[in-house]
Amino acid sequence: MAPSSPILQEKTFPWQSRQPALLVLADGTSFAGWSFGAPGTAAGEVVFNTGMTGYQEVMTDPSYRGQIVTFTCPELGNTGVNELDQESARPQVAGVIARNVSRLASSWRATGTLPDYLKQHGIPGIAGVDTRALTRRLRSQGVMNGAISTEILDPQALLERVRQAPSMQGLSLVAEVTTPKPYEWLEPTPADWDYGRSQGIPIPEPPLRVVALDFGVKRNILRRLTRYGCRVMVLPAHASPEEILSYNPDGILLSNGPGDPAAETTAIRTAQALLQSGKPMFGICLGHQILSLALGGSTYKLKFGHRGLNHPCGLEKEVEITSQNHGFAVEAASLPGDGVAISYLNLNDRTVAGIRHRQLPLFSVQYHPEASPGPHDADHLFREFVELMLQNRSR
Repeated sequence: MAPSSPILQEKTFPWQSRQPALLVLADGTSFAGWSFGAPGTAAGEVVFNTGMTGYQEVMTDPSYRGQIVTFTCPELGNTGVNELDQESARPQVAGVIARNVSRLASSWRATGTLPDYLKQHGIPGIAGVDTRALTRRLRSQGVMNGAISTEILDPQALLERVRQAPSMQGLSLVAEVTTPKPYEWLEPTPADWDYGRSQGIPIPEPPLRVVALDFGVKRNILRRLTRYGCRVMVLPAHASPEEILSYNPDGILLSNGPGDPAAETTAIRTAQALLQSGKPMFGICLGHQILSLALGGSTYKLKFGHRGLNHPCGLEKEVEITSQNHGFAVEAASLPGDGVAISYLNLNDRTVAGIRHRQLPLFSVQYHPEASPGPHDADHLFREFVELMLQNRSR
């Protein structure tokens, strides 16, 4: 039976009124389907995520701000949604694209269904799309802007809306997702989230003080830091170097976040100033890019980015499987070779996946050691950050 068969669509969505929805890409390609989220129109950069699990963590990751996410997993929504799997207070994606969507939430942890969750937060979703064909197009042509609509069902009219959407290249989005004011992270780690401390180290006394610069920080980064014995203050992305250092931190975390790293000029200048402090620094994803830019490097846009849970990274014989979500990368040749060493490469395309400074106490990675979703191979990086802070504290 053909995937576009009305009979198959009826079997897939008997619980809905089958409200039509339309997806149009910037190159004019269109896909008809059915709405399973909020009614309306949403535009953004259309990307794809290859993970087979973790759709709620993906949708609530602030790094996806301004993007419409295609899930390559053939069925979405099976385990419903719940509070613990949120990486921020609400979904951050502009829209969701799926092949099939489950009408039932089959999990003891579920507190609601995916369609109701998207409706509650005003996020459009389109199902019934040939996501394999869409992903192949994005891989061959590169990610591009697009729009989902339940209101505009004429492809040419929706294409005009797509053309009005800003390009991700040069787009600054951190201000949309950062915290408006400082706060201390006090949420206890839930029992089912606590997968131990890699190779265990003693909890430091007094606790290490970490300032996390919030460019769109995921909650599990904060959970992992506290699990390793850190006391974490989260500051807005626009916090000045003086404000950051006024907390007398043992270390500074530059978090993940959305948009073009080169557009975050304030954050780059702040990171440059913090280099002079001698404080240990750890950058994750956007934080890695901002730190690299502060060190004199440059970044560029990837054709279709890295978004999934099984990206191999390493050097020589040491390999770890990582969770990734980024559309930009650091240009290897731009890094100052006398001061910066590449610590990890993405083994799929040999792009820079991590750096370490040869003299200063700082390092960063292009992937997500906190997982959520994804494997825990890289959790040791939190331990290394703690060890770096302890070494610096003892001097």
